[in-house]
Amino acid sequence: MPGTSNQMYSDPDMEPAVMRAWEASLQGCPVRSTDVLRELVDMSWQRCQQAQVDPHARGGPQPLSGDLLFLRRERQRDLIEASAPVMSLARSFLSETGTLMALADTDCTILNTEGDGPAIGSAEAIHLMPGVAWSEALCGTNAIGTALAVEQPVQVHSAEHYCEGIKRWTCSATVIRHPFDGKVIGVLDVSGLSRTYSRQSLALVVASAGRIESRLRMTEMERHFRLLDLALPRLARLGHDGALLYDRHGYLVKANAHALQAMDLVGVHRGLDAVRQVPELALNRLRRHPRHEHLPEWLRPEWLQPLTDHGETLGTLVVIPGRPARRTVLAGVPAADTAADAAADAAWQAIVSADERILGLVERGRGLARSRIPVLLQGETGVGKELFARGLHTGGPFVALNCGGLPRDLLASELFGYADGAFTGARKGGMAGKIEAADGGTLFLDEIGEMPLDMQSHLLRVLEESEIYRIGENTPRKVRFRLVAATHRDLHGEIQAGRFRMDLYYRIAVTSLRIPALRERRGDIRLLCRHFLGRLHHGGELDVADVDPAALAALEAYDWPGNVRELRNVIESSALQCGGGMLTRELLPPEVLAGPRLPEPAAGEVRQVTSIAQGEEALIRQAIEACGGNLSQAARHLCIAKSTLYAKMQRYGLSRSR
Repeated sequence: MPGTSNQMYSDPDMEPAVMRAWEASLQGCPVRSTDVLRELVDMSWQRCQQAQVDPHARGGPQPLSGDLLFLRRERQRDLIEASAPVMSLARSFLSETGTLMALADTDCTILNTEGDGPAIGSAEAIHLMPGVAWSEALCGTNAIGTALAVEQPVQVHSAEHYCEGIKRWTCSATVIRHPFDGKVIGVLDVSGLSRTYSRQSLALVVASAGRIESRLRMTEMERHFRLLDLALPRLARLGHDGALLYDRHGYLVKANAHALQAMDLVGVHRGLDAVRQVPELALNRLRRHPRHEHLPEWLRPEWLQPLTDHGETLGTLVVIPGRPARRTVLAGVPAADTAADAAADAAWQAIVSADERILGLVERGRGLARSRIPVLLQGETGVGKELFARGLHTGGPFVALNCGGLPRDLLASELFGYADGAFTGARKGGMAGKIEAADGGTLFLDEIGEMPLDMQSHLLRVLEESEIYRIGENTPRKVRFRLVAATHRDLHGEIQAGRFRMDLYYRIAVTSLRIPALRERRGDIRLLCRHFLGRLHHGGELDVADVDPAALAALEAYDWPGNVRELRNVIESSALQCGGGMLTRELLPPEVLAGPRLPEPAAGEVRQVTSIAQGEEALIRQAIEACGGNLSQAARHLCIAKSTLYAKMQRYGLSRSR
């Protein structure tokens, strides 16, 4: 039996016998498939005969008009964008191979083709081109249509095609599935004239389809994160209303704690499994029925809240009215979370700003504090990321660790802890790490972008498995904590440079808050100056009335590379010299009086490097050169520890010499 070893592949040696079987089938003679045809081809031919496909057809039907093809491509934009790198690679990879790659939708309509130029020209002769539907019902047995019919990888060679006009071709195809629900969303095919037959063509399309599905998965994950980011502030304000959050495909992403109760109150007696998918909430259905006449009986139009980000609809929030529950407070017994709430509120109150962006971030942060999802705080050094982290903390221990200020081995032991005798000098009995210490509370990892790449994989495992192994131990320890991470780095750039894991990024950045630098909100400088002076006054340390206009003008002109932390230090050090009255311009440090740009140093003069937040690698190189290779001096000018400077030099491959 041909193909007995592997029914998936065609056998070119059987081509004459397959051709005779095809001719016999046209004359109505029965053919024993086990003798000649693979079962896949036999079943396809039977479907073609039932559909009355013309066996003498010369190729595919006429292509769609340009406008209709454009609209079809627009409807399949996600698939086309996800396949773009694969198709681009096919352009060069298949060059001079005599083959082409075709992407088709679930109607078998080809959306794009790439590959060998002459092969594309030959394919147009049989209408194997964009805008043409290659279903079995229209074109007979072929890899695109047959793969969609059986929903599995298919190879069809030469005489195995049902229609006479395409028997000079060989093709391999497989379906593309949506990564979340497994539904078929397209077909990927490699085709060429019969002489280009290769089993590897099928392996190529299967691997390429897998890459497309992976890109779709990443795109959908990113949309889910953005959707949660949009929805969480609304969820936090709902009180006792129930909420069901659906993505753009109508799948349930999140339900709040009051969802089932609210559904019962309005007469919707269903469990969450019964509402896990609502196809009517899929974006394409909502566009076709904007008045919601198609909604299921239990779902009321007034409950729907579309969630849109920069013009893109990401999903739908279904808000079901609930009934406020009574809260009983026993006399003399405070609520369990009073202390934690008070500490969090104090942290939010300590963020002094009149800037709308900061106030909006505080409002979002207060909403996020009620959840346990990981939050990534982004912003330059000194903008106040730890204050935001403390505001997000609502119970249990708050444990902070700066990932950039420790050598690798010390960072590992600080983070994960170690067992008794794990290494020379280990504390007797071992030591719990910061992750264990944060069990039941919040772990704040500052400068997570500085974490070594191999350690990132260990942290990812902790986040996914909720268990930790101390260094030198083989027994896991269960941990449960809320992660808040912070960085001044562009983690997307770090991912592309291979210095940060993409999977860890999507795990820690379920939602993110980007805190603007002080120079982007200069209107806060006056407010912050008065706040710091008032704190000194109330602390009984100094009595400085205010900042005079000339000093304030200099403060507002300066770029503040160290942000709010640097401003606080400048105000406090200047106030110490003031002794009372007004803080004048003459008391400010020289770098502040120099304005936003420092002058070029004279020959032999040490260049002032005041921040590593911008252009970090260039600043480090500049500081080392300016200090003549003196790393201690360079670290002081960069305002970082010498150990941190060593770590950053190793990261960027820098040395003390030019």
